Amino acid sequence: MDAIRIGIIGTGGIAGWHARQLRELPEAAITALADTSTDNRDKFIAEHGLDGVKTFTDYRDLLDSGEADAVIICSPHTLHFEQASAALRKGLHVMLEKPMTCSSVEAGQLIQIAEQAGKLLQVSYQRHFQPEFLYIRDAIASGEIGKLTSVTASLYQEWKPGTSGSWRQDPALSGGGFLMDSGSHIIDVLLWTTGLTPVEVKPQLHMHGTPVEIDTFTSIRFAEGAVAGLNLVGNAPCWHETFVFCGETGGIFYDNGKITLRRWKQEPTVPELPQATTNQDKSFVDAILGRHEVLVPGEFALKVVKLSEMIYEAAGYAPLATV
Repeated sequence: MDAIRIGIIGTGGIAGWHARQLRELPEAAITALADTSTDNRDKFIAEHGLDGVKTFTDYRDLLDSGEADAVIICSPHTLHFEQASAALRKGLHVMLEKPMTCSSVEAGQLIQIAEQAGKLLQVSYQRHFQPEFLYIRDAIASGEIGKLTSVTASLYQEWKPGTSGSWRQDPALSGGGFLMDSGSHIIDVLLWTTGLTPVEVKPQLHMHGTPVEIDTFTSIRFAEGAVAGLNLVGNAPCWHETFVFCGETGGIFYDNGKITLRRWKQEPTVPELPQATTNQDKSFVDAILGRHEVLVPGEFALKVVKLSEMIYEAAGYAPLATV
């Protein structure tokens, strides 16, 4: 069997993660790179031992080259729609880094383009493959803590100082701030593990003197009756990620990768977690090979975009309108 030929568009930090996972797969080969920076491309090639890979300054030249069967898009957020649309129309399968797009209109159009092209569209939300979040999702679905009543989802990150001067704080490229960037992963977990449907949001945003929002505190009401607090703090001294899922008969507490199951007047327990069997890159390749369906489809990622959009709109904040 010939290996699936993968092109990578954008060779920044997250692209390295994809390269490492792809190089573990005999069914896949990285055959092409596109990045506007020659230095970035050369550094990426040297770091991952990709001698002989075809390189391009313009992603459109990669798409026209015939060197790839699929692409992984790791470029700034506002470029996702244009690049993914072009790739799908060229007959290539596409995996996008988060967020899928910067608007629900673009996300919906991208899903239609993929359907019309008959190509796969996947979004790279890696928590869907991690044992901790697989356990949480399965436990909630099986009624382990009863009907869900509330969720608290929080991420603290040194994002403001760490991204100063980069495209991530430029609305023309980022489409938003911390919520649109790292916060997208937390919104993903909130929606994917619970299956809840948001119907009302009440946000507070703090920009800390930057062109984009840094801290976001949002209360959310869901159609199913549960409520949630979504706390995204980009002006923090460290990375700290927590979730609390409370139900009518218990609660699941996640703290930086550690999970505790608690019940009324009982000692807390540490549940056994499922084994990790795949990741975003392996699952993408396996879906192309017809081994299973796309595990993080555009239809789901659209829900993440919609909730992000709801929060921005309720706050009266339109980052792209400022550029």
